[in-house]
Amino acid sequence: MSAKNLAGRTVIVIGGSAGIGLATARLARAEGADVVLTGRNPERLATAAAEVGAIGSAAFDAADGDRLEEFVRDLPQPIDHVLVTAGRPYYGPIATMDFAAARRDLDEHLWLAFHLARALPGRVRDGGSLTLMGGTGGRRPRVGLSLIAAMTAALPALTGSLALELAPIRVNLIAAGFVDTPLSAELLGAGLDDRRAELRRVLPIGRVVGPDDVAALAVHLMTNTALTGATYDIDGGQQLV
Repeated sequence: MSAKNLAGRTVIVIGGSAGIGLATARLARAEGADVVLTGRNPERLATAAAEVGAIGSAAFDAADGDRLEEFVRDLPQPIDHVLVTAGRPYYGPIATMDFAAARRDLDEHLWLAFHLARALPGRVRDGGSLTLMGGTGGRRPRVGLSLIAAMTAALPALTGSLALELAPIRVNLIAAGFVDTPLSAELLGAGLDDRRAELRRVLPIGRVVGPDDVAALAVHLMTNTALTGATYDIDGGQQLV
């Protein structure tokens, strides 16, 4: 196997300006890929694109399905792999649920995948892949996680269906636990350090999962052409404890 497993390939990262998306873009570049990044924040996206030497970038809201499909159609080069890390989770009990924010969560995760599925056929070369991002937290029911639980159940089922419908494009799902990203810091605020300390204490791996850990899995799913239709957990053993 070549030392540059993605040499000559084009990797699109939807939500690639920070966190897991940016870490994956860095690793894909190190593996020889050309990368194209998208993000909502133009300034942050420009900084990320310059850092990794991206061949292109586009600032738009990935929850806008029509704009997302237009982006894919207008890419000047063939696509090999697409990773989706855009979006943020919505937490909250049903009694006080912000339905507009909850619907946006569905747009950013579930409907985004449908729009990509419609846009990618004919644009992705043989051996190519689509990798979606989900989570493991909703597998254990708790108050305030109703929407997360529904999404946690829906995305693996959707992944399997898309793997059949989009074949030979391979479709897989990464289900992450807590990952130490800027988004996690924003969501937890002052509780971030306590959460890190707790996870270091209880996780079987003895440390917190970081963006580079998830990036390594994402690139593996791109390069291993036997993998499709499956969900891959990466949480450091968090579900066990």
